[in-house]
Amino acid sequence: MIAPESIQQVINRSDIVEVIGQFLKLRKRGASYIANCPFHNEKSPSFNVNPSKGIYKCFGCGKGGDVVSFVEEYEKFSFVEAIRWLADYYQIELNETEAPQEYKQQQQIEESLRIVNEFAAKYFEDILHNDEEGQLIGGAYFQERGFRNNIIEQFRLGYCLDKWDAFITEALAKGHTQELLEKAGLIKVRDGRAYDNYKGRVIFPIFSNTGRILGFGARILKKSEHAPKYVNSPENELYVKNKVLYGLYQSRQSIGKLDECYLVEGYTDVISLHQGGVTNVVSSSGTSLTEGQLKLISNLTKNLTILYDGDAAGIKAAMRGLDMALSESFNVKLVLLPDGEDPDSFVQKKGADAFNKFIEENKQDVIRFRLGLGLKEIGNDPVKKSHLVNEIAETISKINKTEDFSIQADYIKESARQLDIDESGLINLVNKFIRDRLNQDQRQQERKQGQSAPVEDEPEIYFDEETGESIIVEIGRKEYNEEWQLLRILLEYGNKDYKEQGTVAQIFFETIDLELLESPLAKRMVMEYYNLWNETQQIPDHRHFTSHLDKVIRQKTADLLHVNYVPSQNWHIKHKVEVLHGEQIYIEEIDSTFAYFELKLLRRLLNENMKQMQHEQDIQKIMMLQKSHQALKQREKELMKIVIIR
Repeated sequence: MIAPESIQQVINRSDIVEVIGQFLKLRKRGASYIANCPFHNEKSPSFNVNPSKGIYKCFGCGKGGDVVSFVEEYEKFSFVEAIRWLADYYQIELNETEAPQEYKQQQQIEESLRIVNEFAAKYFEDILHNDEEGQLIGGAYFQERGFRNNIIEQFRLGYCLDKWDAFITEALAKGHTQELLEKAGLIKVRDGRAYDNYKGRVIFPIFSNTGRILGFGARILKKSEHAPKYVNSPENELYVKNKVLYGLYQSRQSIGKLDECYLVEGYTDVISLHQGGVTNVVSSSGTSLTEGQLKLISNLTKNLTILYDGDAAGIKAAMRGLDMALSESFNVKLVLLPDGEDPDSFVQKKGADAFNKFIEENKQDVIRFRLGLGLKEIGNDPVKKSHLVNEIAETISKINKTEDFSIQADYIKESARQLDIDESGLINLVNKFIRDRLNQDQRQQERKQGQSAPVEDEPEIYFDEETGESIIVEIGRKEYNEEWQLLRILLEYGNKDYKEQGTVAQIFFETIDLELLESPLAKRMVMEYYNLWNETQQIPDHRHFTSHLDKVIRQKTADLLHVNYVPSQNWHIKHKVEVLHGEQIYIEEIDSTFAYFELKLLRRLLNENMKQMQHEQDIQKIMMLQKSHQALKQREKELMKIVIIR
């Protein structure tokens, strides 16, 4: 694991303008920089980079954060991956903290596999481009598929010589061990003899989200009754098939920007679509979708469109993953391509515009697609019809997480009509599937925990060090506007003078009762500010929070700091209203916010005072309480004049 001081070193070294400038064309505007937002489509630039605060903010889609957040969002990296990317960019050597021996061994194996996979990829690429056999056989195959050189290079396609030991001889000569080559699936060992696993095949490297090579798919070019058409890397410490989608590395930015993911069957479908200009596409490599793969897609979009080429077996295999997608709240659509066409052939013949138009015009939702497919198959067979009814009911039950429950009702009504069954009976069947699943989930939960966990009244915060995110549970959550205003004042003006009485931070902690803070995140940030001040004897800079290890804190800080109040001179000219500037503005903000919290405490005292009066029997004490109540009410009126209503 990366040492915290190394993470902070990377964050401190990273220049937000320089880094974002590697991805976007920035234009200077005043003290800031602007660009078209990469996270949504727009014609006029609303993406703002503030170098003095070290943050970016899009006023169109609302996304914002620091330099690490940008790399995470743009590259679809985890926090750790973003830190490693920035460390590579600035050539910073990261210190790794001591980890358990098992973890260190796992990391060493993974790194060794990465190294040998990268070596293999370069070897296969070199053979394809520079060896006579590679050019004549591998190159001819890719040429026949219509792949241009730039797309071959983008996906790092290659070729393995049709010899038993050409690759292994080269790999061993370069210092790679036979054991590691076998673990990576690059060679096979039979009867004590090692040989190349991919001999005579074209090579499709499989990438991680960060562009590292996890494994390979290899397609045979000779006709063979015994050899499989495709050979894939075996699962190992680095490559876990159900957590990988082919093409995701190349497609992730388009998927996020277009807010839709196309799912196809094979490697060549992905590559052909990319070459044709359709770049928001991935492949599950011919298997049904898994939970891990859906998680990868959900990081980018909840809109999933699955493309089928009409092969019945392929459709049924892929359909098995759809219920899982529905239960994860995906908006799933399906498209059946014309007979004899697959995505590869269709886009090559028609082009990207016609392809996209066909998809938009022929999308069907899962229920209607299943109904149409099933009704063709069942004929007059009552047993098959019963199976189809159960299938449809179970699928409808999976969409019960959607906020619009009318969708479920519409599906039930239409399905009952098309299946010619009683609607109430279908409703009961759908509810049965929902109950069964809830009961099953509850039993599994109880087995895991031993007993049900008690419900906590108080919100809690958990910090996931691996992802750099706070997991916040706030019971009865409110907006906490004044609390965030209070925190913004601390971050913006903490080191400024307040009416010659001391710094804003000093007056803040002398004046505000922190127990009045109700938001757990706001309280946590304020306490961290206070503790840091005590430890260093220096008022913390806002950069401590914009470059915080916790992603939620970074995002919240960026949201707070991006607000800039710029008063218009027209108010003075047109309305004779005094326009406040600089120190006047922040002093008024501070007065108002401090007054709000005094008012909050005062109203708590008023309530307590009222309760005492209601239960008090002694006349003298009642009169004293009434006098206190009048004084509190008078102070309440004074404070109400100071508080700015937001």
